[in-house]
This record gives sequence, C-alpha cells and structure tokens, in this order.
Amino acid sequence: MEAVTPPRCREGAAALEVAGRLAPDTRVHFRVTKFIMEAGIKLGMQSVPIATACTIYRKFFCETNVDAYDPYLVAMSSIYLAGKVEEQHLRTRDIINVATRYFNPGSEPMELDSHFWELRDSMVQCELLMLRVLRFQVSFQHPHKYLLHYLLSLKNWLNRYSWQRTPIAITAWALLRDSYHGALCLRFRAQHIAVAVLFLALQVYGVDVPAEAEAEKPWWQVFSDDLTKPIIDNIVSDLVQIYTMDTELP
Repeated sequence: MEAVTPPRCREGAAALEVAGRLAPDTRVHFRVTKFIMEAGIKLGMQSVPIATACTIYRKFFCETNVDAYDPYLVAMSSIYLAGKVEEQHLRTRDIINVATRYFNPGSEPMELDSHFWELRDSMVQCELLMLRVLRFQVSFQHPHKYLLHYLLSLKNWLNRYSWQRTPIAITAWALLRDSYHGALCLRFRAQHIAVAVLFLALQVYGVDVPAEAEAEKPWWQVFSDDLTKPIIDNIVSDLVQIYTMDTELP
C-alpha cells in the first residue's frame, strides 16, 4: 500500500523559513538526511533504499515533534527499516559502526558491550514505534523508475551530439538524489518530480527539446498528463531552496 502524505508535510519552501531565516527543524532535518545518505553509501545501499530511508524519516517527523525523539536514532532505524522494505537487509551492528565513525572519524568499531546492546535495542524499539506511528505504511513510489524511462525517451528525441556533449542524465540523477534532503518526496507525485529534475537539467545546460514549438503539448506533459508548469516551478523552487540551505548551514 502506498503511503499517504500527512497534511503537515505538504507545505512548500516558504514554510521552511521563520522571520527570513531557516527554521530550526529545517536545519535539523537537512543535517540528518545528509547523514542518512552518507551512511547509506558507506553501507553499500542502493539509491532506492536510501530514498526510502529518507522518506520514512521525513514522514515520521511529519507525524511527531522533532523535540520528542533523537533524530539520529530515528535516522538509524529508518536505514534499518528501509533495508527490510527494499529487500536490501542490513545488520544493526554495521549501521551502528558506520554511525559511530560518522560522528567520531577514525574511531574503532564498537565493542559488543552493554552500550552496544543498549543502542541496538533502542534502534529496534524505535523501528517498532515508527511502524506504529506510520501505521505500517512504509512502502513508497519513488521517481527513479520514471526518470529512467523519461531519460530513455529524451535520448531518442535529442540528436546524438547534444546528448553526448551534455551530462543531462548525470545531472538529473544528481538532482533527484539531492531532492531527498527536503520533503519533495512527500509533497509531490513521483512522476512530477522525475519530470521536474529532467526539466531543470535541460535548463542548466540550455538544451531545447526538438520541435517543441510545433508540438501540440509541451514535452513534459507528454510524460505526465496532469502535470502543469506551476507544479514544475514549485518543485524547482524547492530544489533551489535545498541547495541554498547547503550553502548556509555550517
């Protein structure tokens, strides 16, 4: 069953600021999702399980208050749970060791002492809490499969020279990956996000889709009938906000 987006998660980039500055919760969630992504890479997770971990984390804090739970413990449990959901199972010990080295670079793996078992038990209990809070709705439809399909179609539309000289595909994948630093995954449909990152990648390199002026509908609407330009603009705006945060946070 695909998860339903809580109302608190439907606010846009403007809601991320308080009195012209980034809201404290926004800063916390940005840092923690960055931790999830870096830890996921070190654990050898594929892109979809990492995306699921970020989405589980975000959705949990749409339902709860960030002050009530340790965000990094929730993040570790999100990684563990995402591995189960996406059938890329991870050991709790590996997650704990990666997290330990993230906060204490160069440290040795944790001993299997009482502190380790307490942390492991906290992770497992947190996972059970998250499942209850999210009503076991932890399976999500991600943009990845749509973006792959759209890129293949676009490659056939563009001439070979335009495709080879510009890293449109690499940029679109990078934009999609970075979108999980924010809550786009809960605010917009997967198809719309896939088109929007492709739209932005084309704009970045100034590449036009052939015969766009003569076409009956814009190229992006061919991919998704219910997509509108304002939706694309909102997604792009949120992406820009994410990169702005990255430059502002220490």
